[in-house]
Amino acid sequence: EVTATDFENMVSQARELASLSEYVVVKIPMTKDGMRAVKTLSGEGIRTNVTLIFNSLQATLAAKAGATYVSPFVGRLDDIASKGMGIVEEIVDIFANYGYCTEIIVASVRHPMHVLEAALMGADIVTIPFDVLLRLFNHPLTDIGIERFTKDWKRYEKQQGQ
Repeated sequence: EVTATDFENMVSQARELASLSEYVVVKIPMTKDGMRAVKTLSGEGIRTNVTLIFNSLQATLAAKAGATYVSPFVGRLDDIASKGMGIVEEIVDIFANYGYCTEIIVASVRHPMHVLEAALMGADIVTIPFDVLLRLFNHPLTDIGIERFTKDWKRYEKQQGQ
C-alpha cells in the first residue's frame, strides 16, 4: 500500500512495490491523485486495488481509471447507519452494465451475512477477518445433528454389545 498522498510519490512508491514481484497488487486510496496514479500505473501494467471505496460512483471512477480491483468497505458504512452491502450491489450492476473488468473485493466484513450477501450479489472476492471465517463453519443444526449422530451410534454400540 502506498503511504504517499500526492500523485508523484504514489506512483514512485507503487513502482517500487511492484518491482518486488509480479504478484504484487498495489493498494491506492480513492482520491483524485490516487485515480491519476491508477491511470498511470495501469498503463504500465502495474496492478492496483483502489481502497477506501464508500459509494458506487467512486468504484466506477476507479474502474474507468483502470483499477484491477476496488475495495468497498461495507462494515464501516454499516457502522454509520448506511447500507454497506447496498453499494456492492450497485457496483456489481454498474460493472456488468458497462463490461468493466475491475474485480470487486468486499472489505471491512463484520459477520457471515456480509459473506453470503457478497456471494449472492456476484462480488469477486471477500476479505474477512479470522473470527468471521471461523463463524462460517458454525450452524446450530449442524451441532444438533452431530449430537444426534453420536447418541444414535452409542445406542447402536450398546445394542450390539448385548
